[in-house]
Amino acid sequence: MEQLDQFDVAILNQLQDDNRVTSEVIAERVGLSPTACQRRIKRLRAQGTIAQEIAVLEPDLIGGRLTLVVQVILARGRADIVDAFKREIQAIPEVQQCYYVTGEADFILIVTAEDIAAYERFTRRVFRDNANIQKFHTNVVMEPVKVGLRIPL
Repeated sequence: MEQLDQFDVAILNQLQDDNRVTSEVIAERVGLSPTACQRRIKRLRAQGTIAQEIAVLEPDLIGGRLTLVVQVILARGRADIVDAFKREIQAIPEVQQCYYVTGEADFILIVTAEDIAAYERFTRRVFRDNANIQKFHTNVVMEPVKVGLRIPL
């Protein structure tokens, strides 16, 4: 993979703030031509530096959602069980993020649910009916103070 230069970094910072900004606006902000910006953005996408471009929804404007931070401890730490859990979690739409971690828990999940009843149904389906899960601990988010995936460059 190519090394990022100062223009790549400047372009990526602009796109992390707003990926709908035009190449003309980016060009003006970073000191390149619009064509050069378009070429660089295309390359950054092709090499996977820009992994995904998504719409971030405002939960309060779509009926509200709970956010839950869940620590999961597996019954056994065998590689096949860890890998199976990773595969299973990929297919669960309520899981927004999943991290395989060190420490007391094996995984940290960021989960969204319509309400506490929906989360209870989720726990039955995903955790309680899974013999490979020893226990899980849930923290309910009272207020999102900072949410994002921006990487400081």
